[in-house]
Parts: sequence; structure tokens; C-alpha cells
Amino acid sequence: MSTSGTTSGAPLRRERLLGRFTHRLTRSQNQLEAEELRETTTAMGGTPICDVTDRELAQVCGTVRSVSLRPRADHVPALVVDLDDGSRSMQLVWLGRRRIAGIAPGSYLKANGRVCMRGGVPTMFNPAYELKAR
Repeated sequence: MSTSGTTSGAPLRRERLLGRFTHRLTRSQNQLEAEELRETTTAMGGTPICDVTDRELAQVCGTVRSVSLRPRADHVPALVVDLDDGSRSMQLVWLGRRRIAGIAPGSYLKANGRVCMRGGVPTMFNPAYELKAR
């Protein structure tokens, strides 16, 4: 009768737990939140924003960090949302909109559309979107 299989697993589990505990202690709160957000985004099937490329169709998920209204030429407003998925931020721009019900800082959404790079910032114009529960 061998008990080596049951006793060798316990130190390994303790080592993993200690490693996770140490990992959490050595990370800042912002780093931990970014890691958790990346895990949630991956679980929901979104492409990490850091991996999107110019002129690509993409589906991204993330947390709304800010919402602003920018006046445009010819008096056409634009609602601009900064979406963060833990890897990078992206701008979502809805032309002709002053607000969209449910989209506010802290809300979580999934957006689909074509990515364009504006000044090095990934941007989607008039994306299809879906509000999500976290």
C-alpha cells in the first residue's frame, strides 16, 4: 500500500496556493483588476483589444471607463466611449448620438464592428453593442 500519491500532492497544492497568494500581494490593485477584466473578456469570447488590427472586423468586451459628447463639424454630435478590457483601451464612437441608455462609466458591454486606428488608438464607429452583466 503506497501513500506517496496522496502526500506528494499536498505540498504541491500548498505551493500553488502560496504562489497565488504571493502573486496577489505583489501586484497593485490596478494590475489585479486588469487581470480579472482580461479573464472575463476572454470568457465572453471577445478579442483582446491589444490584438486587434487596423481595418479588421472584431468583437471586443470591456468596461466603460468614460463617456463624453464631442461636438463635430456641421453640428453633428458624437458620443465617445472609452472601453477598457484590461489589455488596452479602445474608443467607440456613435455619430449623431448624444447618449445611449445604459451606457455609463462602470457598465460592461460587448461591441462588434470594424476597427480603424486613429492616432494610434483603436476605434470603432457606430458599432453594434450589447450591454452585459458581469
